[in-house]
Amino acid sequence: MNFFDFGEIINKDTQFVIFGIPWDYLTSIEGPDSSLAPQKIRNVTENLALTTELGSEIPNIKAVDIGDVEIEPKNVDKNLNEIKNFINKIYKQKKDAILVIIGGDHFCSYPVVKTVGDNRDNKKNFGILIFDSHLDLYEEWDKGVYSHATISHRIYDLEYVNNKNLLIVGSRDIDIPELKIANAEEIVHFDAHLIEEIGLKQFTDKIISFFKTSGIEDLYVSIDVDALDPSIAPATGFAIPGGFSYRELWKILREIPNHFDVVGFDLVEVAPNLDLPNNLTSNLAAKLIVEFMDFITIRKNRQ
Repeated sequence: MNFFDFGEIINKDTQFVIFGIPWDYLTSIEGPDSSLAPQKIRNVTENLALTTELGSEIPNIKAVDIGDVEIEPKNVDKNLNEIKNFINKIYKQKKDAILVIIGGDHFCSYPVVKTVGDNRDNKKNFGILIFDSHLDLYEEWDKGVYSHATISHRIYDLEYVNNKNLLIVGSRDIDIPELKIANAEEIVHFDAHLIEEIGLKQFTDKIISFFKTSGIEDLYVSIDVDALDPSIAPATGFAIPGGFSYRELWKILREIPNHFDVVGFDLVEVAPNLDLPNNLTSNLAAKLIVEFMDFITIRKNRQ
């Protein structure tokens, strides 16, 4: 089963290239298994309606699903190389393809962001927006420098990433070492409680303003499912209360393509083995992915 039964062949009209990274080895706790997510999220789309909330017909979205990166769970270096090569092959076929990645634990985002960034002709206008309940700024964690708890730090270490083009949003479970790093490096994070204090519109405006002020035009978006409140997304290894509602995140994602060229996005950390029998979290993930694709498509059709 492909994501919404999209085809598998990249052609000149393709806008979105969907693929999975079924890798969960760098999760630091026992229990969740997000390696199951790419196929599970594909499978639930078989039972979802074929229009988006704004009335677009999903089969008309110019997308393909080319399957999963081949992963050897404990062979970290090989997997990093496999992900890089997988993406480079996509770009050889379609240089302007918008990547849509289904993880996997959050560390899967690092080699994707690095490869996307390395392929940008103008790295000065490239930004990264991360939705996450955690900062993931540890220098090392669990198995070392590569961990789902070090993802933001590894991205920040890239030569073209700095505190002006990396933004973390939705944080609400921050450890002391991470906070010290964020403060020392002046890494900006908009904590989840701000929505209650300033309202969703102003919160969204702050996200847009952060990147606009830095001259960002091309944006990569990474969505850790634990950015959402676990009452609506229980299938996560870190169920931290106080996250986004589906509608709040939907509204933010709807606004982003009006201001930036989204060059890729991912949704990670869904653990189907922790989900409810009705597949609540997988359904939510599938909806967010296709809705965001629709928002991007609508914006491109206006240009």
